[in-house]
Amino acid sequence: MEASGVLIRPLRVDDIPRAMRLKEAAGWNQTEPDWMNLIELEPEGCFALETDGLVVSTTTVVCYGRDLAWIGMVLTAPEYRGRGFARRLMEVALAYARARGVAWIKLDATDMGRPLYQSLGFQDEGIVERWALEPRERPTSPPEVSPFVLDERLDRLAFGADRRAVLERLARWEAASLPGCGYAMGRPGSHAFYFGPCVCRTAESARRLLEYFLARHATETIFWDLLHSNPAAAELAREHGFQPRRRLARMSLRAREDAAPLERREELVYALAGFEYG
Repeated sequence: MEASGVLIRPLRVDDIPRAMRLKEAAGWNQTEPDWMNLIELEPEGCFALETDGLVVSTTTVVCYGRDLAWIGMVLTAPEYRGRGFARRLMEVALAYARARGVAWIKLDATDMGRPLYQSLGFQDEGIVERWALEPRERPTSPPEVSPFVLDERLDRLAFGADRRAVLERLARWEAASLPGCGYAMGRPGSHAFYFGPCVCRTAESARRLLEYFLARHATETIFWDLLHSNPAAAELAREHGFQPRRRLARMSLRAREDAAPLERREELVYALAGFEYG
């Protein structure tokens, strides 16, 4: 799609270095492998806006079957903001998601992006919070856990859609389970190790998995994104020394008129997969 010296096209692997510069300008935590993961998951749903011979804006879409599409990585270079580039990419992303026949489209909005999403019909659904923990001096021994095995029924109950394809990819970094109780994952970031996603039946299970990752990454800063609607997760974060860092609005858009509300159990979600995944 091209108009007035602006080209909107699929985001390619060779665009990742430029996409990383956009991400760094925003101060976000994603790495080159994170960008690669998004492109491999949804090669036709990752978009770049190019002008002056440069990729200056991006947006990504991840579809969870026909239940849900998640929009992320809405970035524009600071010197190109105010030209409507994010809106153009959002319109392309929404058209892509609707063409896939999804029922709902969601995203986690910064204060800067929220007015744009509201103008496109998104409505506030809840609050997500990023908490951070600074490096500790004395690593502890990790509790015993089991190798990762995805409990698809539990995850769908918690999240409301089938995200097996995403979780199988994220599990390539670090993942652990407590059979019958839940799982947790983690991955490196450019500014901090990222704890999440984590889905558990009880707070005690989440505690054990959290402490496993804390012990393994005691010398690193750790980011943890959680839902405001799960106070047990926030209590665990406080108990282990995390401090709230930033707050975003979770927003949703009904993409099909016949779409029923997504049934989900947010009290089982102890950590998000990331603002780009939900």
